[in-house]
Amino acid sequence: MVTVKYFKALADETRLRLFRLLMNYEFNVNEIVSVMGMGQSRISRHLKILTDNGLLTSRRDGSYVYYNSVSSNELSDLIRFVDKSFAKYKEFPEDRVRSQDLIRERKNRMQRFFNDIAEKWDSLKQDVFGNFNLNNRIIEKVEKCGVAVDLGCGTGELLLLLASKADHLIGVDSSPNMLKQAKKKTASLNSKVDLRLGEMEHLPIRDGKADLAVASMVLHHLVMPSAGIREIRRILKPGGRLLITDFEKHDIEMVREKCGDPWLGFEQEEIENWLSNDGFTMTGADRFEVRHGLKINLFLAEKK
Repeated sequence: MVTVKYFKALADETRLRLFRLLMNYEFNVNEIVSVMGMGQSRISRHLKILTDNGLLTSRRDGSYVYYNSVSSNELSDLIRFVDKSFAKYKEFPEDRVRSQDLIRERKNRMQRFFNDIAEKWDSLKQDVFGNFNLNNRIIEKVEKCGVAVDLGCGTGELLLLLASKADHLIGVDSSPNMLKQAKKKTASLNSKVDLRLGEMEHLPIRDGKADLAVASMVLHHLVMPSAGIREIRRILKPGGRLLITDFEKHDIEMVREKCGDPWLGFEQEEIENWLSNDGFTMTGADRFEVRHGLKINLFLAEKK
């Protein structure tokens, strides 16, 4: 019986803490060691038990392996039970505080990176993409709409093109310096564009505001890409459209160093699963090859 297997795997204080921690975050072993204050061999042993019993999932990114709880309807009731039943257990709030500190430092590093390279960002992208124009491919897929949101708008290049497709534009980025560049570039759009400082996981946009959301080459910059997709669903109207582009999984560390990427792309199935689990219906997909052997996947989806 599967449920018995789950409870046997959780019948240990360390594994219970690990499971509750990874219900909310995706961490590598070194980060988990830092949060829980335990030795690496002990953490690795318990991670293996939880993974072998179907409670955690893992994925390799470069030289690191990241762990997160399995997302499935079968486990949803168990996750709610663990979350509620052990919320006040002494170690759990402490784990959460240390986790939030770690996530905050990750985000601060990313923001510093983009603030520092904002003025050079367009040329850096040219080094990776070569003559391939991703924005043109995106615009080919976009239909006329009321409100379009460019998430991780960077220097505003895509917003200029989206202006022909939408009545009103919202550009969101977590880097103040990127938004300064976007403000200069989109000055001709006047009141049609609204630039906002914010993070993908906590968008400064009200529920059901957008007809279209574009997240172009953004997910691989996020601490928790799946959390970004959940937040996008919140801001879309029922039937609203989502367009995602991102690198296919690769092992080119140069791209991480040049573009500040926490993730070396994603498998197609990975993004499709996130979309399905968070209430989207896939409506289309495409694939493009760029420089250095890199491939970019484009996904079209609709909010159910």
